[in-house]
Amino acid sequence: MSNILFESFQEWVQCCEQQQIPIFQPVVTYEMSERNRTEDEIFHQLLHAYEIMKEAVQTGLTQDMSSRSGMINNGGKKVYNSNITVLSPEFQKLISRALAAKEVNSCMGRVVAAPTAGASGIMPGVLVTLQELHGIDDRTMTESMLVAAGVALIMEKKSGIAGAVGGCQAETGTAAAMSSAAIVYCLGGSIEQIFNAVAITIQCMLGLVCDPVAGLVEVPCVVRNASAAAIANSSAQIALAGVGGVIPVDECVDAMAEVGASMEDRYKETAMGGLAATLTGQAIAKKVLISDIDIIEDSDEDYE
Repeated sequence: MSNILFESFQEWVQCCEQQQIPIFQPVVTYEMSERNRTEDEIFHQLLHAYEIMKEAVQTGLTQDMSSRSGMINNGGKKVYNSNITVLSPEFQKLISRALAAKEVNSCMGRVVAAPTAGASGIMPGVLVTLQELHGIDDRTMTESMLVAAGVALIMEKKSGIAGAVGGCQAETGTAAAMSSAAIVYCLGGSIEQIFNAVAITIQCMLGLVCDPVAGLVEVPCVVRNASAAAIANSSAQIALAGVGGVIPVDECVDAMAEVGASMEDRYKETAMGGLAATLTGQAIAKKVLISDIDIIEDSDEDYE
C-alpha cells in the first residue's frame, strides 16, 4: 500500500472495506512510510509510548505535583485517595489518573503529547484504566493507539488540533475523540461504532474555548483533561450500544473547524478571555509575572 493520509473518515472506511484489512492497518502503513521503519519497530515504539503514559500516571499519583505558579497542587492524588466515591472506584481512578498525568506535564515532567502536551492526561487516564478493568493485552492496546493516531491525523488536517488554532475543543476535544475510538476498538466495536464514538465525542466538546489562566497550561487545562476522559468513556458506551451520532463524523469535524474559525482570538490560548480574564485569573497572572521577574533578578545576581 502506498503512503496514505486520509482526507476523511469516509475514505478510511472505504479503504478498509475494499482491501479487507483491520482499521489500524492503513495507519501502520502510513507510519512505516513516514518514519522508514518496519511494522515491528512501529509497534515497539507505540509500546514504549504507552509505557511513558503509564509512568506519567504513576508519577502524578506518587510524587509531589506542585507547580511553580501554585495553581497545581497534587489534585490527582487527592482524587485518587478521596474517601468519597461519586460513581464507582473505576470512575474515581479514571479521573485521578487523567489529572495526575496532566499534572506531570504542568510540573515539567515527561509525557506523551497525544495529540498535544496540553491534552496529555486524557489518553493515559483512559487507556490505563481500560486495560486494568478489561484485562486487555498490550498488542491490542497498541493497535488502539494506532486507531487513535489515525483519528488525530484526520482531525488535524480537517480542523486543527491546537488550542491556538481552534480553542480547547480542538485540543482536549481531539484527545477525547482519540480515546473514545481506542475504547471502542479494544472492546470489539465495529468501524461504524468507532467513528460514531468519535462523532459523539466531538459533539460533546464542540465550542470549548482555550482560556489558560496566566497563559499557563494549568487552569483550567488539568481539570478539562479529566472531564474529557469521562466524555470519551460516555461516548464509547453510547456507540457500543449501537446508538449513532446522527451527524456523520466527517461533518462533525467540519463543524469543529467552522466553530474554531469563527471563535474570537481571545478564546484561542491568548489568556485574554474566559477564565483568564476573570478578576481572580488576572490577579493570578500578575502574581505569576512578579514571581518570574523576581526569579530572573535573583538569577542575574547569582551570575554577577
